[in-house]
Amino acid sequence: MHIQFITTGGTIDKIYFDALSQFEVGDSQVKAMLSDALVDFSFEVTAIMKKDSLDITDEDRATIRAHIEASEHSHFIITHGTDTMPETAAALLGIENKTVVLTGALTPARFRTTDAVFNIGMAVGAVQTASPGVYIAMSGQVFKAGQVRKNREANRFESILDH
Repeated sequence: MHIQFITTGGTIDKIYFDALSQFEVGDSQVKAMLSDALVDFSFEVTAIMKKDSLDITDEDRATIRAHIEASEHSHFIITHGTDTMPETAAALLGIENKTVVLTGALTPARFRTTDAVFNIGMAVGAVQTASPGVYIAMSGQVFKAGQVRKNREANRFESILDH
């Protein structure tokens, strides 16, 4: 199986600038994470944009969708900022014969304590076993698109069906 990773930016790829006391989106950490994990599957990483998810527009979502629809591949993992991940997942619903999993991180991958590596691993497992459709792999769970939200107070993702 070949997995195409699409990076869009978000916290998973943020870099902290001490002098500025702020974060900016840097280069994707996905290749390094997969290399460190000694994975044995075919993959490629394509950077479509480097944006905080609050800056992702409907036009950006259309670009992501068009890329997936035009691809010969059928399995995709999208790294995305967490604030608008559910909106992007919903915008990708209805793509036929493709399995798409969105994931990200609540803390940057470059930090010693991060959920990034775990979330990428969850997404890899989900994209290989889920039926075609759109999913979000966050907070140790896999959610169907349209059935998940980010709980900002608890700093986690949760099903909207349970609330």
